[in-house]
Amino acid sequence: MSSERSSTERDDVRGTAAAPWRIGTRGSLLALTQAGHVRDELIAAGQQAELVIVKTAGDKSSEPVQKIGVGVFTAALRDELAAETVDIAVHSYKDLPTARDPRFEIAAIPPRQDPRDALVARDGLVLGELPPGSVIGTSAPRRSSQLRALGLGVTIVPLRGNLDTRLSKVATGELDAVVVARAGLARIDRLDAVTEALEPVQMLPAPAQGALAVECRSADTELVTILSALDDAGTRAAITAERAMLAELEAGCTAPIGALAEVVESLDDDGRVFEELSLRGCAAAIDGSDVIRASVVGPVADAADLGRALARELLELGARELLSVTEEDTAEHTNDSNNPSPMETNQ
Repeated sequence: MSSERSSTERDDVRGTAAAPWRIGTRGSLLALTQAGHVRDELIAAGQQAELVIVKTAGDKSSEPVQKIGVGVFTAALRDELAAETVDIAVHSYKDLPTARDPRFEIAAIPPRQDPRDALVARDGLVLGELPPGSVIGTSAPRRSSQLRALGLGVTIVPLRGNLDTRLSKVATGELDAVVVARAGLARIDRLDAVTEALEPVQMLPAPAQGALAVECRSADTELVTILSALDDAGTRAAITAERAMLAELEAGCTAPIGALAEVVESLDDDGRVFEELSLRGCAAAIDGSDVIRASVVGPVADAADLGRALARELLELGARELLSVTEEDTAEHTNDSNNPSPMETNQ
């Protein structure tokens, strides 16, 4: 069946009881929960929908994400979309490559969950209470670099696996703490495990963290319209700015880059309230030796331009030089507990 045919031309009318919309998702609890939310929203709107589990390369590999490649958790879903075995794909937006694929349309970005990172530590400890030498697990160079920059003397080790697996490493005493996305814990009702939500001044989240991308084929114009009802304008503006910054820096989702955009209220000269977009961004040296931060505020409608402008400011401040240093480079010269050891070079 050609992907150039619109959804209204198909032999079976999708969205009916006879032929529900097929939502592709990974099989983890978090992915199923996220896709299930989209399914439930469609059903509430009078559409019929069902989940289709897709096995991805990331699910089959224990290698760190940086080695598997950018977009590892989304490529398989997009393959199924292109093959028309599913009609909709639900992604964690931060996992998507920044380059647009013209075959597909991000038809909806639902309201974002709290984008902050969360600490889950033994004995209910917050980050500042962990003693020097404590072992913290994290999957992201962005988190590793910002943790090291805090100068707490902790040891950072690589972390893979689903959320339950990560949390169990603290419960069993294998690790003193882990840092994960708060949004994921919220979606699987595990906020009780959080000992501290890390404020952006400590750790800026990944661009688009906490947001979902609801994607379908660009040619399925009817479905694009149906899914657009799930879109949140404020979230889309924030994500557009953050992702534009990431793209301008020519960095992928595993780079040590943080960004957070928020729609905020301001007052004009006459005391009238209006909305603006506030964007903060950072680029970090993987060994934590330096973090470059900058911010910008401007019209919500100029979200992409704001993101690109902030990226250029970060580059002027030296971000490219920081981002060119890899964990392997720093491991050759550092061995203390606040820097990566050779066994930690693939976070």
